[in-house]
Amino acid sequence: METQFTIALLSTGGTIEKTYDESEGVLANGISVLDTMLCSLQLDGVSINRVNLMNKDSLDMTDEDHEKIADEVAKQAIHHDGVIVIHGTDRLSVTGEKIYKKYPELQVPCVLTGAMRPWIMKNTDALQNLVESFAVVQLLQAGVYIAMHNIVLQFPCVTKDKTEMRFVKKASQYIVK
Repeated sequence: METQFTIALLSTGGTIEKTYDESEGVLANGISVLDTMLCSLQLDGVSINRVNLMNKDSLDMTDEDHEKIADEVAKQAIHHDGVIVIHGTDRLSVTGEKIYKKYPELQVPCVLTGAMRPWIMKNTDALQNLVESFAVVQLLQAGVYIAMHNIVLQFPCVTKDKTEMRFVKKASQYIVK
């Protein structure tokens, strides 16, 4: 019998899960589309434990939300080989830094991912980023990462470049004494 790589998949909402709200005429976080996305993938060799923490635009996240996500990552890391967090891109770096600082001795890889364009749009990056996160979580060493657009970056010092619409490593500030 083949050994399964166990993944905790935490969903928090964000652009990746936005759908069109006909009554309001806007894209919003309403029903989750993550299960539909997962059904379209062939994920042999992995066992997924879905944890729906919240369904928020990350701009609406509070400090308590970032704490809740970090604590759930640590909790799930105990029983899984890896953790993937589906997150809005506007505050993804805040959550990644929170996990990195609060749980520096995380024993499994934690990969945060999201999308710049919702899954329901034709030119979405959602499915690509989700697939990449499933691949890299199985290959990375323990730590906190972001996987999007064919790039993997390790926390700390990851930020969203709003001009390029990509995540980048920001230069560390060094104080010379």
